[in-house]
Amino acid sequence: MIVDLNGMSVFLAVAEARSFRVAAETLGVTRPAVSQAIRRLEDRLGVALVQRTTRSVSLTEAGEQLYQRVAPAVCEVGLALAAASDRDSEPSGLLRLAVSSIAEQFISGPLLARFAEAFPAVRIDVTVTDEEFDIVAEGYDAGVRLGEVIDQDMIAVPVSGEQRQGAFAAPSYIERFGQPEHPSDLSAHHCIGWRPAPRSAPYRWEFGENGREFDVAVNPRITTNDMWLMIRTACAGGGITFGMEDTFRPYVETGQLVAVLQDYCPPFSGFFLYYPSRRNLPPKLRALVDHVKRWRSARP
Repeated sequence: MIVDLNGMSVFLAVAEARSFRVAAETLGVTRPAVSQAIRRLEDRLGVALVQRTTRSVSLTEAGEQLYQRVAPAVCEVGLALAAASDRDSEPSGLLRLAVSSIAEQFISGPLLARFAEAFPAVRIDVTVTDEEFDIVAEGYDAGVRLGEVIDQDMIAVPVSGEQRQGAFAAPSYIERFGQPEHPSDLSAHHCIGWRPAPRSAPYRWEFGENGREFDVAVNPRITTNDMWLMIRTACAGGGITFGMEDTFRPYVETGQLVAVLQDYCPPFSGFFLYYPSRRNLPPKLRALVDHVKRWRSARP
């Protein structure tokens, strides 16, 4: 059977608008032209697709089945045509990203600075957040999170290698109170905790021992959602805090902080740039994906 593409486009417009008048305005044709196109399509198929009264337009059972099968395919065709037309175009427009506050290698500066330099027509809007939400529903192009919390239906590109969390304290704190020998000892220490939002419970510190993972509720004396406050308070001798090694490494290297309980902090999967579809990426997102891949390959 020869496919009546014009008739199908008219049918889809009517099915989505549930109105011959609105469909005609959308397509830029007259209402009689819409009626004739639907009639020809129904005659070709030998089945009624649309029920029309003086007050409403609805689909028959056959029409609803046809719409459900054809609409996604037509959408894919439109995306493919758009992708083909802009594949060689210069990346441009607003690129919205939702990035975890602990994705140190992504938000430290150089990666985004080099990307902005390479693609000046792309405007980058980064929301640093630890709330979990649907990036597609919220209008983001992509996100950066730990691999373990990314939905399985997302496409994920590594941003970092394996990561470790750790516990850290200032030498002055250790001199006064000693250091814990086991995570269970933390209940006797001053701890500086983190929470993602005001109504959230403090994050439970995660450890591993003999291949078994476990967490500890440390009942922190100081709790905040700001990593820099945690670091500054720990450097001032305010207690033991906990977070990603990448974040605390500069303070360990300068001697302001000391890592404790390292034997109980195993590595785990790192951070990933993730987005909802591999096909028909807009040029701005494709450029970021390629940039991240090059950035990772240039670093151990």
